[in-house]
Amino acid sequence: MNLDLSGKTAAITGAASGIGLECARTLLAAGAQVVLVDRAEERLKEVCSELGSEAIALTIDLTAPESVAGMMPQILEKTGKLDIFHANAGAYIGGEVVDGDPDAWDRMLNLNINAAFRSVHAVLPHMVERKTGDILFTSSVAGLVPVVWEPIYTASKHAVQAFVHTVRRQVAKHGIRVGAVAPGPVVTPLLSDWPQEKLDDALAAGSIMEPKEVAEAVLFMLTRPRNVTIRDLVILPQSVDL
Repeated sequence: MNLDLSGKTAAITGAASGIGLECARTLLAAGAQVVLVDRAEERLKEVCSELGSEAIALTIDLTAPESVAGMMPQILEKTGKLDIFHANAGAYIGGEVVDGDPDAWDRMLNLNINAAFRSVHAVLPHMVERKTGDILFTSSVAGLVPVVWEPIYTASKHAVQAFVHTVRRQVAKHGIRVGAVAPGPVVTPLLSDWPQEKLDDALAAGSIMEPKEVAEAVLFMLTRPRNVTIRDLVILPQSVDL
């Protein structure tokens, strides 16, 4: 099976940690040049120094429209082209709606939906002009199966799924593929409030995954023949019943 991305240039948002960072590592190992996009400037510099010369740090605040407007020009200045854009950045809120904080919902929805859509809008003209490209979203199984304990997050990922399915059909004529990886629970900084013992128990029980397992699924999606689109790839821990 061909898993080579030599000669490709990718940009990944939310790449300073978690799934985004692991995807960067995986794509670099497959031969790609990777622009790591995040607002955590110092953390970006640190990880890129560890990842090597093909890892490029780009500090962008996805929730600031003027910052997003400067993203693609800076990517092209640093790399000359963009083959793969992975809209990975996101946030999580669970819990009962009756006890929720609507202001916190607004911040999460802005990042998970508005900022993600705006970032795709920013890179599409370049891909349309080149008649090729891959747009990939980090979605969630919650975007396909409503999860009762996280209604606001579930709603945000349903919006992502709707965007993926419609934009894919709009841009297929330009040779651009659009898809989503939809994982279940993953060990990421979003679970920073979990005690280490709880994480270890969940991994041992098969109820949570490592980011590397999601990254390997992303690499599979990106390396299919150009006549094949993986529109949705659901990846779940073995013991999750959804």
